Amino acid sequence: MTDPIGSPHGSWKSPISSDLIVRGAVGLRGVSRDGRDAYWLETRPGEDGRNVIVRCPLDGPPEDVTPQPFSARTRVHEYGGGDYTVHEGTVYFSNFVDQKLYVQPPGGEPQPLTHDGSHRFADMLIDGNRNRLITVREDHSNTGSEARNEIAAVDLAIGDERVLATGADFYSSPRLSPDGESLAWLAWNHPNMPWDGTELWVADLDEDGLPQDARKIAGGKDESIFQPEWSPDGVLYFVSDRTGWWNLYRQDAEGIQPLCEREAEFGAPQWGFGMSTYAFLSSGRIVCSYVERGISHLAILDAETGELEPMDTPYSSIGYVRADAETGSIFFLAGSPTEPSSVVRLAPDTGKHEVLRRSSDLDIDEGYLSIPEPIEFPTEGGLTAHAFFYAPRNRDYTAPDGEKPPLLVMSHGGPTAMTGATLDSEIQYWTTRGIAVLDVNYGGSTGFGREYRQRLYGEWGVVDVDDCANGALYLAERGLVDGGRLAITGGSAGGYTTLCALTFRDDFAAGASHFGVSDTETLARETHKFESRYLDQLIGPYPGMAELYRERSPIHHADRLSCPVIFFQGLEDEVVPPNQAETMFEALKEKGVPVAYLPFEGEQHGFRLAENIKRALDGELYFYSRVFGFEPADQMEPVSIENL
Repeated sequence: MTDPIGSPHGSWKSPISSDLIVRGAVGLRGVSRDGRDAYWLETRPGEDGRNVIVRCPLDGPPEDVTPQPFSARTRVHEYGGGDYTVHEGTVYFSNFVDQKLYVQPPGGEPQPLTHDGSHRFADMLIDGNRNRLITVREDHSNTGSEARNEIAAVDLAIGDERVLATGADFYSSPRLSPDGESLAWLAWNHPNMPWDGTELWVADLDEDGLPQDARKIAGGKDESIFQPEWSPDGVLYFVSDRTGWWNLYRQDAEGIQPLCEREAEFGAPQWGFGMSTYAFLSSGRIVCSYVERGISHLAILDAETGELEPMDTPYSSIGYVRADAETGSIFFLAGSPTEPSSVVRLAPDTGKHEVLRRSSDLDIDEGYLSIPEPIEFPTEGGLTAHAFFYAPRNRDYTAPDGEKPPLLVMSHGGPTAMTGATLDSEIQYWTTRGIAVLDVNYGGSTGFGREYRQRLYGEWGVVDVDDCANGALYLAERGLVDGGRLAITGGSAGGYTTLCALTFRDDFAAGASHFGVSDTETLARETHKFESRYLDQLIGPYPGMAELYRERSPIHHADRLSCPVIFFQGLEDEVVPPNQAETMFEALKEKGVPVAYLPFEGEQHGFRLAENIKRALDGELYFYSRVFGFEPADQMEPVSIENL
């Protein structure tokens, strides 16, 4: 091995190009099972972002189920999830283009099941005894009014729809008891989001399959219920954060019983449908994932004794947990600092695990791999916040004596979400070029209990900004990064945090907003139903607190923003409309601040096309190279930067 070459941070030649990142890369989610077969969804940038249902039999390789041009993706809540279900080999899915339900028998072609394209469907299950599909339905037929959400049944023979539960603003998680006689579901109302407060309902089904004697089992406006499930012997289980932590419970003849009280999160924020953190291996044996201090673990829980037996896996991020009681196989989506997000099959008795599909085939030599360091750092009010720090790493290069690396602070979206320690090729894109990364779980993030999650209530644009800035300053004070070359980046809500940090604080020298919010007042007036009252919690009721919305909106304070910014925006984004970025761009251009804007045709909230993912990644690197004065080793398409 030759000695490392001395070269400034940011100019190191990386083996991880944007072409390699998007080539063969897929998004993985929606892990499910039918009998012994595993299923999952792949989002393929190389196929114009098409979502493909993939089947993997117990004794064979994965194979595509849904053919071109079908894309299994629902737009319920705009974020989707629960896009398909499988029953005895027949696949039922929501098709993205027309939002109709389709049915595809084994070896057959997809055929439309529903008739009305103004109805959207998610979170499906098959009621075999009544030959119907039960689903969350979102009705957009009344143009100009808020969509109506309900639990509905779809006749599998003729596609007729019938409402089973209505009246609440939102529904999720319809679950049919093993004997088919009872139906459980979750419901909640504005202004709550599902991680604020939900209600768990159960009803008996009459001879026509209609709910009777519906009764609330648990939950309320201050208790979040997650993932109700029936055990094989017909007992109802669920996750609740009634103690301040999402823990497992069951409803039996003696009432609600806690299974394993622990300062850990056995649940997650329901940004999408079809999420799962636990599954039954038998009536009394549950496989579950939980998060402690930002790290996921897998364990077997004895439902009778409450004993939690951790399983030794190499993974630090685990979700979509499923189980096949007959074979004892466990399926889940997982990743680690050295492994990308992957679909995994595990045998609990032996501990043997098999990777069925990786989200990326990019093989990163350990000499180029930056391993995240979990850090806790002091922030405002004498509190502590959390993050993962990635130091620059490239075995072929070293920086000149005394030069510290630029730091890119990453602010996750949501903002009620979390970042984990899964291998992320886009983070390694930066670290292999000599740029350090701090991935922040600011106050408001999940994985650290309800109290930590609620730090952001009334303080969005303040707590998250302070935590991102204080994390960066903490590293600079320790001499790990260059305090004069701090940048911040984020998408969606993370883009809002980015713009607030650049506008209301002076710690960062540059930033990038990916489909980020610049005007919270406009967002409150124009966003989709699911998030239309989200800001009531994060900022305050609107329009009663309109003045505070303006105070927290970077667009109204462009005079305070004086450092370079680049904007990336999908032109079909209905969550954060393009005018948010365009108005901010024009204001900064007029002020004389160095600013760039890259709009993308055909993209919605988040980029799915390979060429756009590549352009955004390279464009951000090019932007920082001009701002911080380093010469990137890559040849890339320039970005037009105004006022520079």
